[in-house]
Amino acid sequence: MPDSPSDAPALLLSGARLADGRSVDVRISGPRIEAVGTAGSLRTEGRRLDLRGYLLLPAPAEPHAHPETALTTGGPAAHRPASGHPAYDHPQDVRRRTTESALLQLSHGATALRAHVRVGDSQRPGALEAVLEARRSLRGLTDLTAVAVPRVLTGVAGKDGLARLRDAVEMGAAVIGACPDLDPDPAGHVEAVLDLAATHDRPVDLHTDGDDPARLAGLAGMAGGLGSRVCLGPVAGLARLPDEVAARTADRLAAAAVTVVCLPQGPCPGSLRRGTAPVRLLRAAGVRVAAGSGALRDASNPVGRGDPLEAAYLLASQHGLTPQQAYDAVSTTARAALGLPSVRVEAGFPAELLAVRGDGLAGALSLAYSRIVVHRGRVVARTSAVREYRDSGAASGLDLPRQGRVDSGHGGGP
Repeated sequence: MPDSPSDAPALLLSGARLADGRSVDVRISGPRIEAVGTAGSLRTEGRRLDLRGYLLLPAPAEPHAHPETALTTGGPAAHRPASGHPAYDHPQDVRRRTTESALLQLSHGATALRAHVRVGDSQRPGALEAVLEARRSLRGLTDLTAVAVPRVLTGVAGKDGLARLRDAVEMGAAVIGACPDLDPDPAGHVEAVLDLAATHDRPVDLHTDGDDPARLAGLAGMAGGLGSRVCLGPVAGLARLPDEVAARTADRLAAAAVTVVCLPQGPCPGSLRRGTAPVRLLRAAGVRVAAGSGALRDASNPVGRGDPLEAAYLLASQHGLTPQQAYDAVSTTARAALGLPSVRVEAGFPAELLAVRGDGLAGALSLAYSRIVVHRGRVVARTSAVREYRDSGAASGLDLPRQGRVDSGHGGGP
């Protein structure tokens, strides 16, 4: 188990490039940044890490993961449930997959993760407990928060679901989820969730496709009381509505001050439709938009990297955001959606950082295999890649380098 954050030795990140082009030294003491100065200006008695050739950024966060079903397709047969369906997994399988998927996302830079877990399902009685156990085992490496996601909460069938949701909150679920589209009474479902959230002082995460503008506007109005403590996603159906209808709905979401979490890399588990929320339209209306990964190698999405930089790349390449806006969606806005402190590469801010090999944000989003992840002042993950070219003689006349890092065109570094 890693040392506690208070025991973390001093760390100097030297020669890193910031998004604004400056080359700096960053001294970290404990879980916070102690000082930032021009490259070569700072000293430390602790460890020094040479980050020349690396871009230093606030670490991303993952606001919408489903580790309960993650990693259930492909790979060795031993890693799949005998039935072929994750609903019948033993809790230890859920714990293993939660741990593996969280570490995968950590290796990409996400130092915080919101894990959505179904509750009130008789086929998954120990899923939440397994995720909470994984959370404890990951402490010091990444911050995992569990979301209890019920199905039906209204009518006769909903009584048991509501009781199980209350139990989940008592057990340790830090966020109350909701699936109003699956309940015969969507408004009653959300009302029950908001009442429970107010009673227990918990944030709320609403799952909805968003293709019914009246329902979506109604949900936004109901959630307005909790404002920034409400996330709503993936609302991909909003992109299928006429522009003027979608724009009016976006105005309602902005007025409610909720955060929309879109999923550019894939759908949620169980989603019948694919697509991504209309990010530019939402942003133009003043809606805070974060981006998450959603389903990760399960029945809904058989592939997936769980990489925040890929999500940002897709927002920039397919949805018209600038590289900075796209990265903010997976870092600054995602962290705010999770209720985490803001991170800047400035003195006094949390030492939650991602170093990616490259000299600019556009290049990093395009090709960034080599990464160093800092969580609570400690280097907790490091990935390095090498590219080799071998001249067999067929490429006569070409002067090829023999080897270099995959993204070696961006300069030197560790």
